[in-house]
Amino acid sequence: MPVRNAECGVRSGRVCVEARDLSRRLGIPHSALLTLILLTACTPVTTRPDFLPDPQASRIVLDARTERVTPEIAALVAAESLQVERVNVRDGYVETAWYDTRSHRSFRGARDVSDLAATVKIRCWADPYVPGQTRLTVEAVYRPRYDPSRTERDLEVIVPKTHAGHAIADSLVAALRKRFGTPSSSPTAP
Repeated sequence: MPVRNAECGVRSGRVCVEARDLSRRLGIPHSALLTLILLTACTPVTTRPDFLPDPQASRIVLDARTERVTPEIAALVAAESLQVERVNVRDGYVETAWYDTRSHRSFRGARDVSDLAATVKIRCWADPYVPGQTRLTVEAVYRPRYDPSRTERDLEVIVPKTHAGHAIADSLVAALRKRFGTPSSSPTAP
């Protein structure tokens, strides 16, 4: 005889559970599986560093899409005899290895650098601005001292205008401006 408890809404009665019904109830619905696949395909993973460019970095708007600008940056950097450390066309990011402007050598590791004052790293961020245009940020930095207890970014400083690294960054910007052009009403920063 089935009994019902009105306080908590429980009924007792005959329970017959078959194995196939249990497996059907615990199965993953197809919509949940598709949602999981879509979420893993659209992850916000990027190869860009987790910091923004320095506010004093050079900025320019170019008359080209980001997909065209990024490979050109990597080619120009390599033409300047700088070693490209990271490049990603999809993310619009190019980073060089540390480059000694006096000896004209690139260094992969930060510990290998002997002349800190003359060694620079150039980073380029190519961001979509408006359709068909790219906002390019070029940052040339050096480290005035070496401290293994701090992160590399904490020790970096924008190179002064008289530094050879600034000249390299300016020549890179000038070559890109000549190659792609700038819109007539583009905002540029020094």
